[in-house]
Amino acid sequence: MGPLEGKKIIEIAGIGPGPFCAMVLSDLGAEVIRVDRVSAVPNEFPSTPGVDLLNRGRKSVAFDLKNQEGIKALLRLVEEADALIEGFRPGVAERLGIGPEECLERNPR
Repeated sequence: MGPLEGKKIIEIAGIGPGPFCAMVLSDLGAEVIRVDRVSAVPNEFPSTPGVDLLNRGRKSVAFDLKNQEGIKALLRLVEEADALIEGFRPGVAERLGIGPEECLERNPR
């Protein structure tokens, strides 16, 4: 429970401030869904304590954002989300087809 209960946040996995921001929003009660790259899904090796700490309180899915099925799946999540967190370099989200215009078209809130 928290002040953000009922809010849905989509986090496209990255490094730096994005995961920390998603952790704080989760701690405040938001439902955070982390979107990992298919190739980055952990295997049988345990992750480090620091990574586990930042990823707490999240659901996790994996999509290949370099193919249309992965993009469509992400945009379906965006349709129901209150916010999207991504940390791509400038222009990368647009090249993938998940830039601000595409997201606003799916979810004008």
